[in-house]
Amino acid sequence: MNLRETINQDVKDAMKSKDTKKRDALRLLTSAFKQIEVDERKDLSDDDIIKIIQTQVKRRNDAATQYKNAGRDDLLQIELDEIAFYEPYLPAQLSDEKLTEAIKEVIAKVGATTIKDMGKVMGMASKELAGKADGKRINECVKSLLT
Repeated sequence: MNLRETINQDVKDAMKSKDTKKRDALRLLTSAFKQIEVDERKDLSDDDIIKIIQTQVKRRNDAATQYKNAGRDDLLQIELDEIAFYEPYLPAQLSDEKLTEAIKEVIAKVGATTIKDMGKVMGMASKELAGKADGKRINECVKSLLT
């Protein structure tokens, strides 16, 4: 069973158990899949679906930050709940130690020595660690290792 079928099954299960929050969150996700399929006229692979879920999680995190700053705890909780529903479909994130090790390997491959080489390192690291670590975490780790 691929990732999309799993999500569709989870929507059905949420409907049966009358879990409206989960049902609605997963329906938003499936509508995002359909929108991309229509716009780009292609069938989505699991990698494409993971990228869409990551985008949705990032949007929810950004919105949650704004709601927190505005003191809107009711809306903040909705965003955090949706993130919690989406995260099980994402690959496990690397720990800080493993992320640092992976970036050290990339730095060695590229031959980077100063912060001026950050672009080369980020390009390769982003490709190798796609789905395993957030771009912001990669960026911070690369900066700390190159300075």
